[in-house]
Amino acid sequence: MNSRSVAWTVRAAVAVPFLVALVALSRTHWVPVLDLAMTELRVRDVFGAHTPLIGLPGRIGNFPDQGSHPGPLSFYLLWPVYRLFGGSAYGMLVGTAVINVGAAWTAVWIAGRRGGRRLVWGVGAFLMVLLAWLGASVLTQPWNPYLPLVSFVVVLLAAWSVLDGDHWMLLPLVGFSTLCAQTHVPYLALCVVLCAVAFGTVGWRWWQARAVDRAELRSVLLSVALGAVLWLPVFVDEVRRDPGNITMLRRHFLSPPEDPVGMATGVRTVLAHFDVTRVLTGTVTRTDDHLATLDDLAGGRWVIGALVVAVWLVAFVVAVRLRERRLVRAHAVVAVALAVAVLSTGRIFGKVWYYLTLWSWSIALLAVAVSVWTAAVWWERRDRRPLPLVKLAVAAVALAGVCFLKDAAMVDPPEPRLSRSLDAVLDDTAAALDPDGVYAVVWNDAYYFGSQGYGLISELERRGFNARAYETYRVPVTPHRITDPASATAEVVFATGVNVAAWRDRDEAVEIAWFEPRSAEELAEYERLRGEVIAELEAEGLDDVVALVDTNLFGASLDARVPVATEQKMARMLVLGQETAVFLAPPGTF
Repeated sequence: MNSRSVAWTVRAAVAVPFLVALVALSRTHWVPVLDLAMTELRVRDVFGAHTPLIGLPGRIGNFPDQGSHPGPLSFYLLWPVYRLFGGSAYGMLVGTAVINVGAAWTAVWIAGRRGGRRLVWGVGAFLMVLLAWLGASVLTQPWNPYLPLVSFVVVLLAAWSVLDGDHWMLLPLVGFSTLCAQTHVPYLALCVVLCAVAFGTVGWRWWQARAVDRAELRSVLLSVALGAVLWLPVFVDEVRRDPGNITMLRRHFLSPPEDPVGMATGVRTVLAHFDVTRVLTGTVTRTDDHLATLDDLAGGRWVIGALVVAVWLVAFVVAVRLRERRLVRAHAVVAVALAVAVLSTGRIFGKVWYYLTLWSWSIALLAVAVSVWTAAVWWERRDRRPLPLVKLAVAAVALAGVCFLKDAAMVDPPEPRLSRSLDAVLDDTAAALDPDGVYAVVWNDAYYFGSQGYGLISELERRGFNARAYETYRVPVTPHRITDPASATAEVVFATGVNVAAWRDRDEAVEIAWFEPRSAEELAEYERLRGEVIAELEAEGLDDVVALVDTNLFGASLDARVPVATEQKMARMLVLGQETAVFLAPPGTF
């Protein structure tokens, strides 16, 4: 097979599991909640009077005056497919798949441009292993920590290409770096540094030559222009608002509300992602709840990760001694990314949520890939028979592709139980509302801090209702979706758990919808777990946490004092859910 045929073979192998996943996802009516509902609100606004200028709200500043992730590029990229599918929630899943397939195909194109057939197979193997490990649920979900995962691979490959003399790769480097950095702020430092190294390398070549190459100058100017256009909305927001989002980000990270976790935790966390044995075994032994596997601070065993880094360092030294410049430059990209990863992870404050360091898997797999490449070059330089790397890469693409395909066929939409509970009350809720009314959506949520409330606003808006929130939620639901009691026709109250009975006791509230997500067996399981959790918390002297079990179960589960076994039971209770009801009440009741 020639290079072009190989490239299209790899592209097809990447795309087919995504197509299978989209078919599987189309069988379920999905209703977005929490962050994904907030994402849809913003995608819906693109190219309208309220086109978003910044990203999704994050843990930046203090609620309700919180900041957001840097920019809106992901919303703009999701918009065409979203509109093509009629503004449906499913359209966001398709849009996410299109973005990730496009990024993967770009990576394959870079490989073909830089190394022909062999490098295309190598990058194909790297991509397929990463995709199979992350899984179809992650790669079709338009959540901002997940959206940049494949695009970051392009950033790494494009940075290496520029270091290796391909100055036109500044364009994809800037474009995909912008997507990553704007969508989720943990990518910002990595992408800024990699771009700085790439542009600095071009400048260094000019300095050495004592002349400016015209072709390189064109690529630099075009890349700077592309970056300026893509970042323009962010600076427009900074000028229009006081304070702008850039100011809020700067204040938050220069003066964090808590002490950083420190370099020791940063090193251990990143090294844990270098435990590539977890990638291999986790891909093959995929569980139904793969996201629970990702939701792990350690991510793997940091000792094994340290061994992998040690092997990579040896390979780096070997590449330098071989004077194989392409290899040395690939190792240099890994070195820069790894150093920034450790420094930025050490600067995290608060809990080190798993989604803050997902990019570490890409860096780890790239370190392994360039180490294998170095070993192959060393072997061939010793006048021995070439290693069958192409055959190994083909096998990796095939095996990882089968695992990815199997996972794709069984994928569920995000938060299926929360989505199902919300979907179950939508028809009755809509039937009780006046299409000409203005409704303030509020919530008394006993277990998921109002996640479905954001979804209720989005779904009522989808059905043509004027659904709003009160001023407190101006950042999550966007300022133009805010109302006040004086302007509202009524309040739509979303209640769960013990709050349902409390609202039924209020004379001014009328129940308009109800749903129980649990079967009889699950109800019995929930009550059993509740009793065990309360007993275990009381045994630990955590009476303050006991008080939250029935009113804020998710918040209670986050308490660092809760024993691991008890936390796991609380997690199961969250999965089981609680009864859900919707009430209609006069404005100002809540």
